[in-house]
Amino acid sequence: MIVAAAISLPVAAQSIQVPQPSPGLMPNPAAGKALFEKSCASCHGASLQGSDKGPPMLSKIYAPSHHGDASFQLAVKNGSRAHHWKFGDMAPVPGLTPDDVAQITAYVRLEQRKAGIR
Repeated sequence: MIVAAAISLPVAAQSIQVPQPSPGLMPNPAAGKALFEKSCASCHGASLQGSDKGPPMLSKIYAPSHHGDASFQLAVKNGSRAHHWKFGDMAPVPGLTPDDVAQITAYVRLEQRKAGIR
């Protein structure tokens, strides 16, 4: 009876709005590298190897199959709770547009492929 009542309760679906880059944008890893160096390297390291403030992006944890491109958009917009590392929560990154994040993601993905992370 309790199970039947619980099943019949309306469930509010969570609606997560993933920021979307401009239609037709062709992300450029070179542009992404410059943006990464300006906005991300202080925590994630200039060579994507991490630092004492943030995890390495050249880790299988950030492989596309584990953290898809949308996770980068969401982390930049909303921040991210610490869940794989002990660096504490990531704060939102002000001043980056969804197009900027797509460029950064293209750079990170290129460097991951070079490191054998697929």
